[in-house]
Amino acid sequence: MPFRKIPVVAGEIYHVFNRSVARQPIFLATKDFSRAIECIKFYLHGDLPLRFSHYNRLPVEQKDQITKQIQKCPQIVEILSFCLMPNHVHFLLKGLTEKGIIQFMSNFQNSYAKYFNLRTDRSGTLFQAMFKAVRIETDEQLVHVNRYIHLNPVTAYIVNNIGDLENYPWSSYPAYCKAKSLSYLDSSSSFITKEPVLNLFKDIPAFKKFTADQVDYQRKLDEPNPPLGWEMHTPSIQTD
Repeated sequence: MPFRKIPVVAGEIYHVFNRSVARQPIFLATKDFSRAIECIKFYLHGDLPLRFSHYNRLPVEQKDQITKQIQKCPQIVEILSFCLMPNHVHFLLKGLTEKGIIQFMSNFQNSYAKYFNLRTDRSGTLFQAMFKAVRIETDEQLVHVNRYIHLNPVTAYIVNNIGDLENYPWSSYPAYCKAKSLSYLDSSSSFITKEPVLNLFKDIPAFKKFTADQVDYQRKLDEPNPPLGWEMHTPSIQTD
């Protein structure tokens, strides 16, 4: 069984990320991304009365009743930011309870893996054995990692430019920019805790400019053979 050398403790913020086994695609369609986000929102809480797969099959009226119960359950993590990519996931998480981050990631990964395996008629592990977690130690590191997470779709050319990033619905960036066109944000953006990051900026335009300033640099770092000497300017943060 994998052993975590660095403990993940309550009250601290971590960059948490994991990939699929063999880097295979795990989000094949819009409904897969949507399912993952619904799982994420559900498993923010502990001491839940049922699993998400059971909750999701309930009639609307019964589901509304259970939702009210869930809102009274203790929240085990805060999500500062996230990004779902075709074969990996990134989170910026603050643990609110002992082992809250571990519980959240385990519940999310297991729930989504069962859904994906059933949908694609596969079996076995979907995610790598242990997610990676890097503790955030300074405000500078916090904003840099938050930017790194949000820029993943641009770095991978899933979206062509930073302007299109506000329309990428599978990350928290639209919520930070207060985009109104995405259905999951209309009623659910409250599950993202933006204040720890946004409070470090004068306003949202300043936040957006800070994010945009790193696009070309981050794409260069993602190249197989970045230009000689480019690594000298690498931010002092650990990323996937």
